Amino acid sequence: MIFGGAMAIFEGIAAIAEDDLFLAARHYVFEFGLTGWGWVHLIVGIAPVIAGCAVLSGALRARFFGVLVAGLGALANFLWVPYYPLWALALVAINIFIVWALCAGMHREANDGRTA
Repeated sequence: MIFGGAMAIFEGIAAIAEDDLFLAARHYVFEFGLTGWGWVHLIVGIAPVIAGCAVLSGALRARFFGVLVAGLGALANFLWVPYYPLWALALVAINIFIVWALCAGMHREANDGRTA
């Protein structure tokens, strides 16, 4: 989560700086300015870093928060596909993997608590 959040932070900083790295998407349903998308990705990048640090503490609430944040990150990067397709799809895949890992960990912990 910390790595995926750091990648989103760098993406947000590059978009806020209005770098020539991104494509200009026209006639797109979710048409924000590049700076607006930069702020969205910066916020969506900071939240997973915080959630990742909280997950390292082992709290169950942190896992739920991590699943929520990673899901929002996957959604934001899916909407970002027209601007920078390869990077956006890589971050969508990372966020989906994070959701899977956090949910599989919760499932494993629930099975360990059973008495036969």
